[in-house]
Amino acid sequence: MKTSPMMQGWPRADGRKGIRNVVLVAYLVECAHHVCSKIARPFAEADVQVIGFSGCFPSDYGQEMMEALCTHPNVGAVQLVSLGCENFKKQRLAGVIKASGRPVNLITIQAGGGTAAAIETGRAWVKDAAEALAVQPTVPMEISELVIGTICGGSDATSGITGNPAAGLAFDQLVDQGATCIFEETGELIGCEHIMADRVADSALKPAIIATVEKAARYYAAMGYGSFSNGNAEGGLSSIEEKSLGAYAKSGASPISGILKPAQRAPGGGLYLLDVVPDGVPKFGFPNINDTAEIIEMISCGAHAIIFVTGRGSVVGSAISPVLKVCANPETYARMSGDMDVNAGRILKGEARLADVGREIFDQLVTLGQGARTQSELLGHTEFVLTYKTLATPEPGCHSAA
Repeated sequence: MKTSPMMQGWPRADGRKGIRNVVLVAYLVECAHHVCSKIARPFAEADVQVIGFSGCFPSDYGQEMMEALCTHPNVGAVQLVSLGCENFKKQRLAGVIKASGRPVNLITIQAGGGTAAAIETGRAWVKDAAEALAVQPTVPMEISELVIGTICGGSDATSGITGNPAAGLAFDQLVDQGATCIFEETGELIGCEHIMADRVADSALKPAIIATVEKAARYYAAMGYGSFSNGNAEGGLSSIEEKSLGAYAKSGASPISGILKPAQRAPGGGLYLLDVVPDGVPKFGFPNINDTAEIIEMISCGAHAIIFVTGRGSVVGSAISPVLKVCANPETYARMSGDMDVNAGRILKGEARLADVGREIFDQLVTLGQGARTQSELLGHTEFVLTYKTLATPEPGCHSAA
């Protein structure tokens, strides 16, 4: 087996390591979003990024997601911004961040003199935090310490025969070296549940795998609209079943070790299914309203980077973790190469094998831990979406985030 070169990571108090050292500026209600954007604006060329929870009503999901994201291994420091009268438990969040060993500062706009004063205070703190992180030393990092997620978006008829299976081969290489890999989109795995159930590492997990996908089928039926867009049809996909078979290929062939929920960490290396569909009766609408919401949920599980396979062409990146774009369609790549990192469409032209592209994806992920940047990072994409959701108790194989 080819030996992979060593990466470098920033060590965290909980033993994890980050491949980025981001300063987050986080709003705790939409009313504080503008102040956060203004605080971060002078640092546009630095790793200072804006995230937040926009709702004013209480949300256990929103609280747990923000706690997981603000203590993500790629995060080095956090500036919190509260309006002052929202329901978010800001002191609890600040305490969680402080306990993780990260610098944290909490600004309350109503108590601190309003917009201008909050921006001035926030910029001063972020400047100091960014300067301190810039000289923080890194340490060697192994492949086995990586957590990688994968999704597909803007899928077409090429996605399931080039980009997705190549991503699956990269996943297999990562799992073989002890890394943690996460796939999701249970609403796009409908019909594959029994195939997945035959891949579980522990037979006790079979019923939960089947139940998770059946829950997704019921949920989308109640919504009256499945995870199948007009763009998918225009790209040559005929049905959700055909799309599901293509999406499933991203998971590779490794045994499935467990099921995770958003904001939960895997207990160890291996392949995990992320259950993003809310429990109980539909309450807040569609499980995830766009690709970015799905990416953020994988990042909340500790993903250092995301493999994003697209056929029609997607331009999004994400806050906190880099998004590696794999283009399945050679015609799309020719039009949008500046947004793409890997051209899996070469497989259709006979210019590369699936194994070649799988290895290229793996190698590019490793370079992200050696300082390389994805195209979406170079273009400044730091999209972020976090909405309301209801989640129940963990399924077997889950491990709550500390």
